[in-house]
Amino acid sequence: MAETLITAIGVKDSRVLKMIFAVSGIMTTLVIYGILQEKIMRVPYGADNEYFKYSLFLVFCNRFMTSAVSAGTLIASRKAIDPVAPVYKYCLVSMSNILTTTCQYEALKYVSFPVQTLAKCAKMIPVMIWGTLIMQKRYKGYDYFLALLVTLGCSIFILFPSGADLSPYSKGRENTVWGVSLMVGYLGFDGFTSTFQDKLFKGYDMEIHNQIFYTTLCSCVLSLSGLILEGHLFLAIDFVYHHLDCFFDVALLSTVATTSQFFISYTIRTFGALTFATIMTTRQLVSIVLSCVWFRHPLSWEQCIGSVIVFGALYTRSFFKKVSEKPRPSEHPMENMHNGASSLMKGSSPRGGEP
Repeated sequence: MAETLITAIGVKDSRVLKMIFAVSGIMTTLVIYGILQEKIMRVPYGADNEYFKYSLFLVFCNRFMTSAVSAGTLIASRKAIDPVAPVYKYCLVSMSNILTTTCQYEALKYVSFPVQTLAKCAKMIPVMIWGTLIMQKRYKGYDYFLALLVTLGCSIFILFPSGADLSPYSKGRENTVWGVSLMVGYLGFDGFTSTFQDKLFKGYDMEIHNQIFYTTLCSCVLSLSGLILEGHLFLAIDFVYHHLDCFFDVALLSTVATTSQFFISYTIRTFGALTFATIMTTRQLVSIVLSCVWFRHPLSWEQCIGSVIVFGALYTRSFFKKVSEKPRPSEHPMENMHNGASSLMKGSSPRGGEP
């Protein structure tokens, strides 16, 4: 009896330590990732106050590092490095993923990071739309109610900004509209990426690192091609060459983006998607608070109300899912929404978005 009790206590302690490891890993890497995103895209560099404007270069650097780490993992573990699915399927997911991440970075030129982060919570809407159109999924009434609450909160947050919070690129309200349009593009492409990916890779016995490697490798080729065609490759290299602090920011951004995917994978494998969803919701809240403090973004009282509505709805969702019977992941967009944040793990954006 005593031995059984000691064993149970040992297992519980081990699980607590694993939870601390998972939470601290995800929170640290993704919060740093969020701060670096905003710093690179919105804070000037050098004595001449020059802004870094090459979003596709950031996509290329992130994907290059992730593909290199994935390749090293496959080689070290002696797992199959040959593509499991046809290469064109990896490329299709990569194209959608690049559009997702580019919209995410470009939007930071016109909207603040708190606005962008809260708007990401609304990605369940396009996930539900694409899931219905592509996968013929059915959703329950409370899924739509939650989507309505999140959309309401996001709308309040975006429509009632503080007048003192101005973008460094701002030249009037049309730029705010352009920033919101980019976020709508991000949400649409991100929802499409995760749903399209599920459909393309369904039926393949695919090791996760194999999928990450080939998807990010295709993203490297496509983003590099885009940089060359736009004539931005050497301009971006010249910028980071003359602004070493920007070089270190980009390198650290790619490092934490890659590292976060392994913490995300570990968390979902060890504790499940529900725990991961709760951690990601908390991470978004912490990121918004830190961004407001670090970059001095004032919040209007309407934005505070919008934030309460959004995060209240998300935490309530997690609570009811915990006490109710475990649903099938394919029928609930909430898990897909947060899994979208772990897109690199699945071969799509980070929070891509990209994380």
